[in-house]
Amino acid sequence: MAETMEDYKEELEASFRKINEGDIISGTVIGVSEEEVTLDLKYYAQGIIKKEDLSNDPGFEILREVHPGDVIEATVVKTDDGEGNIKLSKKEANDILAWEKLNTYMEEGTALSVKVAGIVPSGVVAYVEGIRGFIPASQLALSYVEATEEWLGREVRVRAITVDESRKKLVLSAKVILKEEEQEEHNRRIAGMVPGTVMEGTVESLMPYGAFVDLGDGISGLVHISQISQRRIGKPSEVLSVGQKVKVKVLNTNDNKVSLSMKALEEEMVDVDRPRQAEEYVSHENASTNLGDLLAKIKL
Repeated sequence: MAETMEDYKEELEASFRKINEGDIISGTVIGVSEEEVTLDLKYYAQGIIKKEDLSNDPGFEILREVHPGDVIEATVVKTDDGEGNIKLSKKEANDILAWEKLNTYMEEGTALSVKVAGIVPSGVVAYVEGIRGFIPASQLALSYVEATEEWLGREVRVRAITVDESRKKLVLSAKVILKEEEQEEHNRRIAGMVPGTVMEGTVESLMPYGAFVDLGDGISGLVHISQISQRRIGKPSEVLSVGQKVKVKVLNTNDNKVSLSMKALEEEMVDVDRPRQAEEYVSHENASTNLGDLLAKIKL
């Protein structure tokens, strides 16, 4: 089969391509050892990244983090390392490219899985895209974490909440993700409440417009002042007090808000207690189907 120019397209492009020191180029990993990574640059020379030039993360493990087929962007340090290879640094490229990625992560609200690499005053340290990030103790969990040393080595899902390249400042938060998950679970529980269900709860607060009742499992509902009693009241405190146990009926769960009624239960009790008066039909005539009686009433 005759060879054509198309068959040599990549080789031709490589021969005309010029790589200079300081360029950021990408290559595909074709070899990994404990000391270095080899890249196919689609060029007449291969790229080499030494372990110390791969990441700023002190916990970085080359054999675990890098695999054949991975695409890596790196800065050209030397066009010839003395052995015919191009010496590259992922760390240098990372200092330029990582902040762009981090800004994108923050704008898109991307959830990132990071490993706690160090303990510092008032928080912990983790690395994202090779950049050192700070997770404040107040952002590590739903509540403030006192014993941060217990988190060393843990995997944590976080979001970037501050990305400031000029100050080399990256702040991460696990709390924002945990709060969203908590809210989703809360909404799911509310969605499972069936209107018409009778529940028992505790009055947790009184407002001019109604009473909030704690139904347990982190769910509270509002009994509007118009739904507290059958009789007209000026304010909820006339019939309710904080800490009082009450029975309520679920009216609806629109917009993940629980509307309750005590009045509806009162009305149901009244209906149950009201005596039923049987209506009796009293006839002043003798019931008869006697043919003689029927003929007697007919005037001819």
